[in-house]
Amino acid sequence: MNCKRAPFLAISLLGLQAAAESERPNILFIASDDMKPLIGAYGDTFAQTPHLDRLAARGTAFVNAHCQWAVCGPSRASLMTSLMPETTGVTGFKPMRAKIPDVVTLPQYFRDNGYATAATGKLNDPRCVEGGRATDDPLSWSIPYQAGMSNPWKPAGNPPFAAPDIKDNQHEDGQICDTGLDLLEKLAKGDEPFFLGVGFKKPHLPFIAPKKQWDLYDRAQVPLAVWQKLPVNGLERTWNKAKEARGYDGVPEEGLFPEELQREMIHGYYACVSMVDAQVGRLLEKLDELGLTDNTIIVFWGDHGFHLGDHGDWGKHTNVEQGTRVPFIVVDPRNPASVKNAHPAGFIDLYPTLCELAGLDIPDQVQGRSLVPMLGDPDARVRNGIISLFRRDGMGYAYRTDRYRYIEWIKGAAVDARELYDYETDPDETENLAGKREYKDLIETLAEQMREDAVGCDILLKTK
Repeated sequence: MNCKRAPFLAISLLGLQAAAESERPNILFIASDDMKPLIGAYGDTFAQTPHLDRLAARGTAFVNAHCQWAVCGPSRASLMTSLMPETTGVTGFKPMRAKIPDVVTLPQYFRDNGYATAATGKLNDPRCVEGGRATDDPLSWSIPYQAGMSNPWKPAGNPPFAAPDIKDNQHEDGQICDTGLDLLEKLAKGDEPFFLGVGFKKPHLPFIAPKKQWDLYDRAQVPLAVWQKLPVNGLERTWNKAKEARGYDGVPEEGLFPEELQREMIHGYYACVSMVDAQVGRLLEKLDELGLTDNTIIVFWGDHGFHLGDHGDWGKHTNVEQGTRVPFIVVDPRNPASVKNAHPAGFIDLYPTLCELAGLDIPDQVQGRSLVPMLGDPDARVRNGIISLFRRDGMGYAYRTDRYRYIEWIKGAAVDARELYDYETDPDETENLAGKREYKDLIETLAEQMREDAVGCDILLKTK
């Protein structure tokens, strides 16, 4: 799969304009681990995220964006390759080049086309690349990868959260940001356009953030999940039942979390989001200082969602709304517009989007669709729905449209269960509507549309 000289498959006026420019745009590629869109710009009035809000105000916030598998390894592999998890074979923590040795990652493709590429922190999952935690994916980076951490503060024991009175540069994400700032300065001195990835580790468990970020929030006002039981007519297989969080000290082995623990956990999550927000602010300030802001495309993304007590779940590992929905912001300074687009988008769409914005041919390995038509336009769409997968007692395919989430669970060679949620009338997923007769025609329509959009979903396409 040699993509360096692949044919040009998508052309737009923006792409032609970018190609004609004497200088191609830089790319600042910012990731956050386990961050759901608890961001002011996404309508969360409790969140303290001034820098992410400012970033979203300069570009397009995709407010109905979803990962393709709600675990960091498969999610990041699909984003980096624009290939669905079944195509890469990364449906767990497997090397993404094991099944397709000549796959070309997004930063590798930019490197092959004249960009200096560098990274720090967590961009790929270290279990899914050859270089692991030490060198990440060596083929992707023209400047050797830098992990960015040196003895960050750690708590005693195994608590699910902590609020140490430390400085940013004693926290792992503060150290990653320090390295990112150094790389920005180095790249700014070069003659090539650059692609810089900065991957923050929070708000992944444990929820550790400096005390100053905890102090931004009043715990008595922390919002708790409205619906903390399974949906009416729901399926047990859909839920992970907080298995990830139950491995920490003081967390019950089964059942709902006590209310005080819920408040502490959610407080810690918000504090970690604000910690990441502060580091994003430092990166934006450095771009301004170096005079790079007007020629740097900025992307911010979280690798998947996270359940914070809804349906009694804590963590990811599902293919329902709180597991798959992600923050996804794209800023192109050449076409500034403050827009929220609520039509479906997916992580597999980022690769072709950045290629088009940079005036590069879109390689034929790509399974996603360029989101360039949606930038700056709240009414534009490129697909009817986006597919997310998860395996638990069969393979589950979730199809998220503007209004609905339709899920088929496939076991053997047959669909053995279905789910349907209507986010216009039931945003908290309190009832699975799939068994109701009045939704039969809608389910048939969604099942057909899902298969039309199911590139790279082999099991689904073989099942009627």
